[in-house]
Amino acid sequence: MSTRIYTLPIEETGWHVPSGGTTAFSWDYDEGRDRLLTLYEKGKKRQWNAAERIDWSQPVDIDDPLGTPDEAIAIYGSPTWERLRPRERAQVRHHTAAWQFSQFLHGEQGALICASKIVQTVPDLDSKFYAATQVMDEARHVEAYSRYLREKLELAYPINPHLKALLNDVISDGRWDMTYLGMQVLIEGLALAAFGVIRDMATNPLGRAVNAYVMQDEARHVAFGRLALRDLYPQLTQAERDEREEFCVEACYLMRDRFTGEEIWRTLDFDADECIEYVERSDTFRQFRGMLFSRIVPTLRDIGLFGPKIQAAFADMGVLGFEQVDIEDLMANAQSIPRAAASTLACGANDRAANTPRMPSRPSWSRSR
Repeated sequence: MSTRIYTLPIEETGWHVPSGGTTAFSWDYDEGRDRLLTLYEKGKKRQWNAAERIDWSQPVDIDDPLGTPDEAIAIYGSPTWERLRPRERAQVRHHTAAWQFSQFLHGEQGALICASKIVQTVPDLDSKFYAATQVMDEARHVEAYSRYLREKLELAYPINPHLKALLNDVISDGRWDMTYLGMQVLIEGLALAAFGVIRDMATNPLGRAVNAYVMQDEARHVAFGRLALRDLYPQLTQAERDEREEFCVEACYLMRDRFTGEEIWRTLDFDADECIEYVERSDTFRQFRGMLFSRIVPTLRDIGLFGPKIQAAFADMGVLGFEQVDIEDLMANAQSIPRAAASTLACGANDRAANTPRMPSRPSWSRSR
């Protein structure tokens, strides 16, 4: 990606993370766990080419890249928003989309590194098989998001400090299950929800398509993490589970705080403190932030990390009710393709048959364009 489109020079934001861990070889080539091998088969069959599956000729209005309603802007209705002229509001929409997709891009590169690390460190061969398909998935996602930013938005943001801190913890920890927990369950679980908001709400077909196809892959990745950790965590001591729950609490607070958009408001030279205060008090933002945890809460309960500390943290965030959500239904929805996204396909009949589109419901506060 050209360095010209970044809000900060990349030589100021370069990052090297020491990572520990032991490389694990397995000589057990017998067939492994059926559900993991089934995911591996899906991973092989559902590979797609970002250069061909998505129609990159679709136009994007740089003043309204995603075609979302004004109500979806974090500072909509704030004193800052009310002072802005139409040209300035268009600039907010442009920078908001660039910031969102930049964080998706950086998160996907983190997932690429973590998936390759899982191949290296996880002890069982069936997990290595599936993680190898995920490496290719994540490379494709990095390709798609970087192309969208470079060709369509011509603007990109550095990695958000909260995401950077969490990735640093995940990558530097040498234990393979912490890579699963931090990336497959927490970061990708939250990303799935964020992708889904854009997929379901945006009216621009290119933005919808990119997120819809990435979501299909990510739903398998989260399922991979669930299966592996659900087998492991009952075998750990209570002290080991407590340590992992403490990590989850800290990680969830980091993720909760990363969506205030502070970098956007400072780049645009707004009163950032006023904007952040408004965003944190906004009912719309609380609803959005709650949706972000809709997959993380039931997944943590499913894998056996749902002790008092985690429950207290989720109660504090106002998302504890998601523990009753059917995670299988959510993952099935994550693999659906909206018609508007499917219309951007530049693929053959076999691809279309394999991805029958369904239109998910849109948030209640969205409006038609």
